[in-house]
Amino acid sequence: MIANYHTHTPRCNHATGTEDEYIKAALQAGLKTLGFSDHTPYGFPDGYYTHMRMLPQELPGYADTVRLKRKQYQGKLDIHLGLEAEYYPAYFDDLLVMLRDNGIEYLILGQHWSGNEIDEPYNGRPTESEEQLKKYCDQVIEAMNTGVFSYVAHPDLLNYVGDEKIYENHMRRLCREAVSCGIPLEINLLGLGGGRHYPAERFWRIAAQEGNQAVLGADAHSPQMLLDKETETFARSFAANLGIPLMDEITLRRI
Repeated sequence: MIANYHTHTPRCNHATGTEDEYIKAALQAGLKTLGFSDHTPYGFPDGYYTHMRMLPQELPGYADTVRLKRKQYQGKLDIHLGLEAEYYPAYFDDLLVMLRDNGIEYLILGQHWSGNEIDEPYNGRPTESEEQLKKYCDQVIEAMNTGVFSYVAHPDLLNYVGDEKIYENHMRRLCREAVSCGIPLEINLLGLGGGRHYPAERFWRIAAQEGNQAVLGADAHSPQMLLDKETETFARSFAANLGIPLMDEITLRRI
């Protein structure tokens, strides 16, 4: 890999390592581009908070730190300031204002919950609900059409365990819309190396048929994950066997 756009920090409460440690690991791995994309804060009503994301008041410090590191490592590593965000229609316009005010460059879409998160099931849990599958695909499609997301992280996160034809019908809609929008889909190395239910071969067979392009995303929650060449090699073989074209670098969409 020469670029990784999916990198977390301890602000999300489930990652380890300083920005400097991620940067040093990226340099050791031979990366030319490193994008920090920690889980976005959200301004939910009534003080609702999900522990897997930074608080809104932590965003300025996150942005200032990444900008400082970009200056410090200029000429050695191309560093970008991004976030991994869910698309929640009720709160998304306010989120964009907050992110633009803090100079966030790019977003990747990680739709961990559908609806607007509050009182919604996590999309990675096994489900036989076609309603949840449809809601997930509808929301990802709507998000792609906002024009502000650079790619879709772990598009196969929705863990549907019902009828395969139903799964294919909905996921094919998602893949076709990604092609129409010119948005790459991510083969997630965290899921692959960790033996999770994604990347899902059944999803990527559909993506291959629909002509989707893919990008490898380390989804790094520790600096060592940027050095995991074994999982990267496995991912490249996975993509090649299914006929999925990989993009080494992408053009970041400004928000």
